[in-house]
Parts: sequence; C-alpha cells; structure tokens
Amino acid sequence: MTSYDYVIVGGGSAGCVLAGRLSEDPAICVCLLEAGPPDSSILVRAPIGIGAILPGKYLNWAFDTVPQAALNDRRGYQPRGKVLGGSSSINAMIYSRGHAADYDRWAELGNPGWSYAEVLPYFKKSQNQERGADDYHGAGGPLNVADMRTPNPLTQAFVDAGAEMQLPRNDDFNGAEQDGVGIYQVTQINGERCSAARAFLTPALRRDNLTVLTNVQATKVILEGKQAVGVAYRQGKEDREVRAEREVILSAGALQTPQLLLLSGIGPAAELRGHGIAMAHELPGVGQNLQDHIDITIPYLSPSSHALGLTFGVVAKVIKGIFEWRRQRTGIIASNSTESGGFVKSSADQAIPDLQLHFSLAIVDDHTRKRHYHRGYCCHVCLLRPKSHGSVGLNSADPKAPPRIDPNFLAEREDLDSLVAGFKLTRRILQAPALAPFRGRELMTADVQTDAQIAADIRNRADTIYHPVGTAKMGQDAMAVVDSQLRVHGMTGLRVVDASIMPTIPGGNTNAPTIMIAEKAADMIRAAR
Repeated sequence: MTSYDYVIVGGGSAGCVLAGRLSEDPAICVCLLEAGPPDSSILVRAPIGIGAILPGKYLNWAFDTVPQAALNDRRGYQPRGKVLGGSSSINAMIYSRGHAADYDRWAELGNPGWSYAEVLPYFKKSQNQERGADDYHGAGGPLNVADMRTPNPLTQAFVDAGAEMQLPRNDDFNGAEQDGVGIYQVTQINGERCSAARAFLTPALRRDNLTVLTNVQATKVILEGKQAVGVAYRQGKEDREVRAEREVILSAGALQTPQLLLLSGIGPAAELRGHGIAMAHELPGVGQNLQDHIDITIPYLSPSSHALGLTFGVVAKVIKGIFEWRRQRTGIIASNSTESGGFVKSSADQAIPDLQLHFSLAIVDDHTRKRHYHRGYCCHVCLLRPKSHGSVGLNSADPKAPPRIDPNFLAEREDLDSLVAGFKLTRRILQAPALAPFRGRELMTADVQTDAQIAADIRNRADTIYHPVGTAKMGQDAMAVVDSQLRVHGMTGLRVVDASIMPTIPGGNTNAPTIMIAEKAADMIRAAR
C-alpha cells in the first residue's frame, strides 16, 4: 500500500485548495483522490460552457433528490461537479461570500475562530482581486476575482430596473454592505474560468510531493479502532488502498462526505444498521442538518437581440463569439449568462437581506433541461436562510450508488411565505421601465397573480440553486460532527474540510466560503504538525 502524510478525498473546491497549500511544504507528501477526470474540457474553460454541463451527466454527478412533499412530490435535481475543481468547474463563477453576520453566527454557536473578523483574512488570502486590495479584498492570491469583461446590455438594464424600484446600487457585494443590486464579480482570469483547480492545484502539479489520482472513487475510510489510517478506492474494476500517515481529509462535498462517512461505519446507528454496515463509531449528526437555497424563476420572452435562447440568430451569434473569444477572450463566450443580481429583503423588518437575485440572460426552466426555442431572460429569487432542514443518507451500501438526498424543502411554512414575498418583489423589478425595451410576454407566470397562485407555482417549479451545506456540521452539540478544528468528534486522524462543516448556510453563493474554509483548514493542519 502506498503511503502519504495526508490523503485528501475529493478534488473539488476545498480539496484543490488543501492539496495546493499543504504541498507547499516539500517535507509533506500529499495524495488527492478525485472521482472525475482532469479539468481539461473546453466547456470548463469557457464560461458559457455551464449551459452545456448543467443539464447532463458530462462532468456532473447529476443527482436526484427523494420526492419532496411540499413540492408536489417532485424529485429535485442536484448537479455537482465530477471533475477536478468539483463544482467550481461547472458553476456560474459568482464570487459571493455571504453576510458578515453569517460567520459571527458560526462563532456564537460555539465555534471559536470562525467569526467574520477571523475568517476575513482567509477570504483575502485566497483572492487576487483585480480591482486591487483594500479592507475587504486581497491581491496576489491564487483565486482571480474579476469584473465581467463584456457585460450584456440586459445586465445593466436589470441593475437600472432595481434602482427604479428604490433598491440601492451596489458595486461590491463583498464589501462594507451586501444590500442592493449590481453586477457580480466572477472567478475568471482573462475571460476564462478560474476554478479552484486552476487557481490552487494546477500550479502545484509539478511538485514531486503531490500525487493526484483522477477517475478513482473512494469507497471507505480505512480505520484501526477510532483512528483513520487510509482510504480504499476503486480504479476501473480494481479495488486499491492508500495509507495516510498523518490524516485522512474528507473534501467530497455536502452530499458525498456524509455518504463516505456512513459507508465507513461512522454515523447514526439506525442508518448503518439499516444497510448492514458494521458500526465503527456512532455519530448521530452525520448526514443531518442539510441546508440549501431554494429558488424560483420568473421568465420573460424578449424581442431583443441581446437576450439568449435556442434560435438561429443566437446560434450564429455564439459561433461568431467563439472566434472573438479565441482571439481576445471577450464576448458572449466569456459570459456566465448570470451577470447581475442582488441581495434584498423580503420585508422591512428583516435585519439583513434574506433573498438573493440572479438575473439570467436566457430562460432557465428546470435547470435548462427544458429547452425554449426563442429568446428570453429570467430572474431567479432564492431564500438565503431557510428554516427547513433536510438530510443525506444512503440508498445502498454500494459505494457506486448515489446518496439519498432529502432537502426537505418548504417543510416550514415561513419559507414559503418569504419566497412568495420574494417572487412579488422580483416581478416588480422585472416590470420596471428600464427593462421595457427588452421585455416581451411573461412566460409561464403571467396568470400567477394572487399569493395562493404564487405559492402553487412555487410548489410546481421551485428547486435548488446548488448550494447544499451543513451535513457534517461544526460544533459542540450532540449533532455536531466536527469540532472547530474540523476534526471528527471521537476520531483521530480524520478531518472534514468542505461545505458540509457549515453549521448554518451563508447568505450567498457558497463557493468562496468553501475555499475560505479550506484556506483556514490548511493553516490548522500545518499548526497541528
């Protein structure tokens, strides 16, 4: 069995950061295991490629949830990156940290070192902010954060529409204030995606002390009593093992980290017993506390040539855009198609924004799996801090089986009421004068007017906007899985470093917070040595 100091499971947003940072020390040997292939696809490099990856199984686990009772028993869709870089290789590249209060809440829940003031240095450390460094941003870090190179005219029209609805303009959602509407910054460099793999892992690949194994799926953590000593994995049809002399670090994400813990005999006794898995360590919180941002869209047809869709004109524009992008990395191919948005309040009594808007330059219907052969645009509105929590478990003891995912969306009535309010606010923005030159017929929702009709539409169409967290939460209570150093309670040599450790979901996109967690964890691991 080959041995390394650290074995990291999952080459996604957290795993790439850890592999890059830990291997900076030439005295440490690191092995990174990733179930997907290298991130060499042009669909990863070209920002607009998200539209081709999102609806299918190419570079995408493409999981389904269990039927959701409050969504008329529909199964939800959970795309996750199956490629080096993980979901940072297939996401919309929006750089958003959430609200400062989110991290102060983590500290209040019994996690010293995780307040906003204490995590801000790690956000800054990871970042190369093209606008330059200031109190909130860093320069010189691996993760390039940039303004959109060629914003679509619709993008600015949406921001103007929000301002007409008395919402403040905000040029930096990660600065002093989060409230308002504006154009998102993105994790891009020179018009290409800057995933965690490109930022942190690619520069480290030439190091002799780093081994990266792709197309290998971890099947369990190897335990000796209460100590993690290695990882079993499957490569093709062969079962293999790798040993960890210091630590096994799980960075497989909020859906697959708990799955791997359960497959290893770590978790709730009843869950393990139900699948015939011998219990190695009872930990009732594994797979619990799943939180995710539920989202609904309001779509419009558009007569404008700036709107996108499956039409001959748009296809011709994309073909022309390919040549522009190859020459100078600008134009439609450099767009993430969700260039603007904002953070708003569902009611005046909210202390901080509880809704996020994502304005899309095309009609997004069922995660782009339902095609529309005409131009249009839409706006997403998602609930930032849902009261409804779900769980992740096993469908089978077979490691190749997908995890059982139950977001438990809208189990709490308050979530539905807040999303109804968000729907009404978003519609008012979309009907503002600034969008009049671009606006055609409201699609799918034109007859949805009363609160009851809006609630029914939400139950018919709402789903995730891809931010699952919390299933191996950090804390000291009975349902916590890791401590504030991200060590699994009751175990030695086993740490979790990914979005699953978040005790509560941040109010924003979750990629930047996951990278921050890994930056902080790398320092913790170095200090522990």
